[in-house]
Amino acid sequence: MSKRRVVVTGIGMVTPLGIGNDETWQNLLAGRSGVGLITRFDTTAYPAKIAAEVKDFHPEKWIEKKEIKKSDTFIHYAIAAAQMCIDDSGLKPDPAEAERFGVIIGAGIGGLPLIEETHKVVLERGPSRISPFFIPGLIANLAAGHVSIRFGAKGPNSATCTACATGAHAIGDAMKVIQREDADIMIAGGAESVISPLAVGGFSAMRALSTRNDEPERASRPWDKDRDGFVMGEGSGIVLLEEREHALARDARIYCELTGYGMSSDAYHISAPCADGEGSARVMRNALRDAGLKPEDIDYINAHGTSTPAGDLAETIAVKTMFGEHAHKIAMSSTKSMTGHLLGAAGGLEAAICARAVRDGVAPPTINYETPDPECDLDYVPNAAREMNIRHAMSNSFGFGGTNACLIFSRHE
Repeated sequence: MSKRRVVVTGIGMVTPLGIGNDETWQNLLAGRSGVGLITRFDTTAYPAKIAAEVKDFHPEKWIEKKEIKKSDTFIHYAIAAAQMCIDDSGLKPDPAEAERFGVIIGAGIGGLPLIEETHKVVLERGPSRISPFFIPGLIANLAAGHVSIRFGAKGPNSATCTACATGAHAIGDAMKVIQREDADIMIAGGAESVISPLAVGGFSAMRALSTRNDEPERASRPWDKDRDGFVMGEGSGIVLLEEREHALARDARIYCELTGYGMSSDAYHISAPCADGEGSARVMRNALRDAGLKPEDIDYINAHGTSTPAGDLAETIAVKTMFGEHAHKIAMSSTKSMTGHLLGAAGGLEAAICARAVRDGVAPPTINYETPDPECDLDYVPNAAREMNIRHAMSNSFGFGGTNACLIFSRHE
């Protein structure tokens, strides 16, 4: 029995490079950085003072003013990106199809800033001053909940929470929901907003963040010999997935087809990647098998590429292990060099980027690639976007706890 085909018909992006798909995409292709000094709180005592913040986001454009204070910022980002996604797709949600329309949107951490703010309220003013919207305002599944309510989507409603693989797992899981005939339309992706004292302090304590504070725009530098850690980002990346015949019946514009989804676990360490990249190679193999593709079919990889010394090397080794000689023929870039690392939203955003890359035939660059690392010797699309024929693109996402996700997007035929 053949699998139902799943296509991407809409994307929505709220990123440090722009509010909206076109602004983000043009800044990616121009190689602009969204990284700067943190403005959300006083970073004097913090080793890392930089992040990729979303700028000029006005939630009232998407959310009623009286509702804004009832939820954390990651939910605002998800609502905005989901609305952009629906608008981009041209879909008019039909109540008659409500039970065939679902949502899976995850967050790696959720409403940590709201927790921090409310804890301060409790200490200063007592527990009676806790908002009744505190819990629904912070829990990770409420991004999906709000979006489901907004569009009357009465099908599957779920949330993933797999650290930095969250957004990719949400999209892959949504693909499988459609393939097993539990829905025809799915909104899927991730959202995150934790540029806050506790999160920055916590990642700093792990020595995971770049401390190139004097040159924020040059701090995220995947595979460069002088990389010193990742730069935290925030935002949301959402895609609209449809069963292919459903999309064709409404004459939808199709970006590409989602053909493969792989999952794996390193079963190795709570935060460090396995040095030989075995789990990462395995998740790519699983995605290729799901797509029915051969290794030599892959033209472009949007890599996990966080700019950490160990992670970038492990991913390079994994790609070589998986693809052999073909690894050197694949264009592989890290858009985290520009957006920073959106944590639970990273996989959603990078999936949307892959969809656009396949449709437009252009690979975004890896910026700040200045001093090659002899151990990282693949084609990282250095510093300038590249027009190219992309038949099949892969998006990698790896999370703490050794959880891995891989998606494959193919040109729609």
